[in-house]
Amino acid sequence: MEQNKTIGKESRNFACRIHEHVKLGPKLCETLMGKLSLGARIIQEGGRRNIFKHIFGMQEKEQLLKASQCYLYTTSGPIAGILFISTEKVAFCSERPITFTSESGELVRVPYKVLIPVGKVKEVNERHNINKTEQKCIEIVTQDDSEFWFMGFLRYEKAFSNLQKIISRSC
Repeated sequence: MEQNKTIGKESRNFACRIHEHVKLGPKLCETLMGKLSLGARIIQEGGRRNIFKHIFGMQEKEQLLKASQCYLYTTSGPIAGILFISTEKVAFCSERPITFTSESGELVRVPYKVLIPVGKVKEVNERHNINKTEQKCIEIVTQDDSEFWFMGFLRYEKAFSNLQKIISRSC
């Protein structure tokens, strides 16, 4: 009986994390379409490792430790994508391209990408939303004091644990 309560509690917690993850997007329909297109892309490219390798490249002995769907918080709001944690780098790529105007006035659509070599990471911090303590964020601070905030993880603990591992190895 006790095991059934534990499973029920874990299911509710996971459902709450999915709800929080989807809620961070601008519109529910747009967020769900992004998730579906990301799922299709993962299948087409043969998995998250292949997406990581295609977008960011991989060194010979580099291993992908974790790929987590999350949001990168920017001054324009959260951007949905995948945070990749490898033995050599921390990288983020948006689910969908962002649109901006180029210097020549043309509209350009490109994925939003962040690449941080592990050796450039100064610290990784666990943060909580002051108003909603169940919302956890990961702050990555680089050697040049740039800050990157990631939130809306489905498996926050695993992502944070893998980040801690690679940072402790590089010191």
